[in-house]
Amino acid sequence: MQLSLWGEAGKTLRLSFPIILGELAQMALHVIDTAMIGALGYKQLAAGSLVLAVLNIPFVVGIGMTISVSQLVSMAYGQNDKQKVSHYFYNGFWLCAVTAVIISLSLVAGKNVLFHLKQDMEVATLAVPFLELMSWSVIPMLLFMALKQFTDGLEYTRTAMIISVIALPVNLFLNWLLIFGNWGFPRLELSGAGWGTLITRSLMFLTLGAVILRHPLFRRYIIVRKNQWKFRLKTIRELLYIGVPSSLQVGMEGGAFAISGIIIGTIGATEQAAHQIALSCASFTFMVSLGLSQGSSIRVSNAFGRRNSAKIINIGKSTLITALIYGITCAAVFILLRNVLPVVFNKNAEVIQMAALLLIYAAIFQISDSTQATASGLLRGIKDVKIPTLLIGIAYWAIGIPVGYLLAFNGRLGASGIWIGFIIGLSCSSIFLCYRFIKMARTTGPKQ
Repeated sequence: MQLSLWGEAGKTLRLSFPIILGELAQMALHVIDTAMIGALGYKQLAAGSLVLAVLNIPFVVGIGMTISVSQLVSMAYGQNDKQKVSHYFYNGFWLCAVTAVIISLSLVAGKNVLFHLKQDMEVATLAVPFLELMSWSVIPMLLFMALKQFTDGLEYTRTAMIISVIALPVNLFLNWLLIFGNWGFPRLELSGAGWGTLITRSLMFLTLGAVILRHPLFRRYIIVRKNQWKFRLKTIRELLYIGVPSSLQVGMEGGAFAISGIIIGTIGATEQAAHQIALSCASFTFMVSLGLSQGSSIRVSNAFGRRNSAKIINIGKSTLITALIYGITCAAVFILLRNVLPVVFNKNAEVIQMAALLLIYAAIFQISDSTQATASGLLRGIKDVKIPTLLIGIAYWAIGIPVGYLLAFNGRLGASGIWIGFIIGLSCSSIFLCYRFIKMARTTGPKQ
């Protein structure tokens, strides 16, 4: 049994590794933006943090919708049904496209909400044009994610990873030109970062789209388009059955961090800048957990399509053990480097000192963050999405945020109180979801 678990862990890691690299590359785009914006000053860093906090909720909701593509494509792939794979891909892509346009237009129309969030007025003023550009970039990014979920669902996980890695130097170069006005380009500062992101994301989408349409690996799913590239209400409902709860799950988690960031912004610009630094570091390590979650979800979904319950249990147990080991490792790194990491983002002594403190809290929740993300992915793989969504909502919004708010203001702990709330919310989510998967995996079998 132990050999079987380690063997399953190895297979999941091999599938997940390109996904993890791709997720890290995406996160690195945000870290690059944060670091280069931070070089302009802490007010600009706070403005960037505010925009990312506002964007986070609708953006991760959109990403949740794209998850339905990989889940259904993977299940059809497990059944060796190329017709169904192509059909799910076509309907899923256009569902994600409509979602992306709605999110983007809503954000652009509501950009002035930044002036009504009780933030520092200078910070809000700096943030508005940046928000508008980042809102438009949501469209190409979600379209890229929809295509990525298709290739990942087929277990061709290196395709999107390579494009994501290549995008890093492109984004870095565009930021260098447009933020600081090098080589004769105008110095656009925050807006320059927005333009850099919009251009980079557009190139990523167009490149992956060209690969899918032209590469022999995907030809068998493209040549059946005359029969399968049709809209069907039943298929849209299947996608929404997974997509809507998945969107709510990632939306509630991302939303909890976003709302907390806005709350911290009401305390002060220094606290908000420190929060953004610590959150960027925690988000970076979370990308590994997210990639592991997606890889295990794809494998479990494939096994679910073949009605192999023993495989589902072994994949689940081995991945949760892997997530636990990874979380412990991240916690140790954060504690050891808590005084070093903040210097990468900003030189303000007060910001660095506060960020170092927040990194200790981030270290504590690394274990629960990794295991809850993995358990959530495993549950999606067996199409269990409704109850987990409720459990996540309770963990973050009924427990984590209220406790964090009380500690921050009534307990006068400030930003530290909010981060203690993160620890409590993530711990509850991990316990709820891990228990749920163990329970459901035992009852998932051929009869389904």
